[in-house]
Amino acid sequence: MSTILIAGGGIGGLATAVSLAERGHQIVVLERQAAFAELGAGIQIGPNGFGAMDRLGIGDEVRERAVYIDELRFMDGTTGQRVQSLRLDEDYRARFANPYAVVARADLYAPLLAAAQRSPLIELRSNSAVSGYQQDADGVTLLLADGSSVWGDLLVGADGIRSTIRRQLVGDGEPRVSGHTIYRSVIPMELVPEDLRWHAVTLWAGPKWHFVHYPIAGGTLLNLAATRDDSAEVAVAGQPAERSHVLGQFPDLGETARRLLELGADWRVWVLCDRDPISEWSDGRVVLLGDAAHPMLQYAAQGACMALEDAVLLGELLDCPAGESQYRLERFVEARRDRTARTTLVARELGTQLYHPAGAARVARNEMLSGLSVEELQDKVAWLHGFDAARVPDLTK
Repeated sequence: MSTILIAGGGIGGLATAVSLAERGHQIVVLERQAAFAELGAGIQIGPNGFGAMDRLGIGDEVRERAVYIDELRFMDGTTGQRVQSLRLDEDYRARFANPYAVVARADLYAPLLAAAQRSPLIELRSNSAVSGYQQDADGVTLLLADGSSVWGDLLVGADGIRSTIRRQLVGDGEPRVSGHTIYRSVIPMELVPEDLRWHAVTLWAGPKWHFVHYPIAGGTLLNLAATRDDSAEVAVAGQPAERSHVLGQFPDLGETARRLLELGADWRVWVLCDRDPISEWSDGRVVLLGDAAHPMLQYAAQGACMALEDAVLLGELLDCPAGESQYRLERFVEARRDRTARTTLVARELGTQLYHPAGAARVARNEMLSGLSVEELQDKVAWLHGFDAARVPDLTK
C-alpha cells in the first residue's frame, strides 16, 4: 500500500492517520509542536461525530468520557425567557442512531492519540514544522522548516486554519476575521451554585452577543464561552483577558445569565476566523482536510465533527490500488464540498441572524423558535446530525 504523509497532528490529522492505517497504508504524521497534545476546553459532539468515531474505533472510549446532556436550550439573554429547547432524549437518539454529548477536547484527542500510538503503521513525529511540498509523477516530498524533507506517495494537509499546505495549494491568504470576539473560561463545578448546575448546553442570545455554557470533564467542570459582535478586525488567539473587561462587554445580560458569567476566572480571548468555502482543495497527490480545507465558526458546533467525517471518508476512498489514489482524492473533495460549505455558511448565519438580533427582529426570532414542535426541531438538524460519514460516493459518475 501507499506511504501517506499527514501535516498536522490535531484531531483531523490523527483521525486521518487511524483511518488510513486501518486500510494498510504506512502513515507519517508531522506535528510542528514539541508534543502531540490538544489545547482548548469544551467541544460538542453530534450523532454524526459519534458515528464517525465508531468507524475509527474510538467511539466507546469517548462515550465513557462524555457528558450526556438533556437538551440544547435557547434562552433570551436579556429577559431570561426560555425560548426553545431541543430534547436529546431516547426519541432523538433513535432517530439519529447516536447521542449528542459534550466532552473536553482532550477527552476526544486522547483516544485518537492512543489509537495512533498503538498502530505499527503510524509514525508520529513532533518538532516537525512544514514549509511546503514538491510533487512529481513518482510521489510528493514534504519540505520541513529545518531544511530536511520526507517523501511519500500522498500528502494530507491537516494543519489547521492557517495551513502551510493550503497556502501553497490554494493561495487564498489569511483567514477571514469574523468581527466576533469570544471570551472563554473553565471553572470547577463545585464553585457553581446548585441551582445553576444545568444538565444542558445553554445559549443566552442578546443584541450582538451570546453566551454559552455546559458541563465537561464528567460534570466536574463548567465551560463558559461568551461572544461579542464587536467588529474586531485583528485576529487574536488565547490572550489573557481581565475579568472586569469581560463583564463589561455584556452590560444587558439578564440576572441568571450574569450570575453564571460572574463565576468565570482566568479568562482568555480569541477573535474568531473562518474562510469562504472553496470548490477545490486537492492538487495531484495532495489534499486538504478539516480546518485546512473548510474552517468554520463554532456556532454550529460541527468543526471537529466535519474533520472526523473527512477522515472516515478519505479512509474509505483510499482503500484502493495506488494507481487510483489521485482520482480518489478528487472524488473526496467532490463528496465533501457541498456539505462542508453548507455547514460553514449555516454557522455564519447562526452567529448573525439567529443569535444576535435586537428589537423587533429579536421578538420575531423568539416567536419563530417557540412555535416549532419537537419533530420540526429534529427535522431542522436532520441533514447535519443524521449523516453517515462512511457513505462512499458513486465513483462511476
